[in-house]
Amino acid sequence: MKFEVNFPTIWANFDANSHMRHTAYNDYAAEVRSRFFSSQGFSLTEFAKLNIGPILFSENTSFFREIVLGENIKANLILTGASKKFERFKFKHEIIKENGVLAAEIKIYGAWIDLTKRKLTTPPQEMIDIFEKMDKTDDFELIPLKK
Repeated sequence: MKFEVNFPTIWANFDANSHMRHTAYNDYAAEVRSRFFSSQGFSLTEFAKLNIGPILFSENTSFFREIVLGENIKANLILTGASKKFERFKFKHEIIKENGVLAAEIKIYGAWIDLTKRKLTTPPQEMIDIFEKMDKTDDFELIPLKK
């Protein structure tokens, strides 16, 4: 399952030099994650009902090409790693310019948290099923859990 979203860029995401501000790339990546889970039946409301939420341990962005004011983009979501029951996950997002050139890559490492206990948790089986169907990178890694 490949997931990507086309976005019209907005003026508020650009700086005085008319190029996209660095934090906007990460905002688009977060929006893709949110839309992906929502498209699979896991909206923010559903997360609240399940009493779980995603947390990030790290978010690393590499910039390759400038995106300029008025240029539209495409952002995708690819699974690069996960623990056996998807308690932990690694995603890669590619931010792609209208002409197909890779502008940036965002890599995140996260987990699921029980919102009441404030402890890491395992996602429900329905979510595990979704993770298993996702596109994975050729260098997909199994994340070991610490005991």
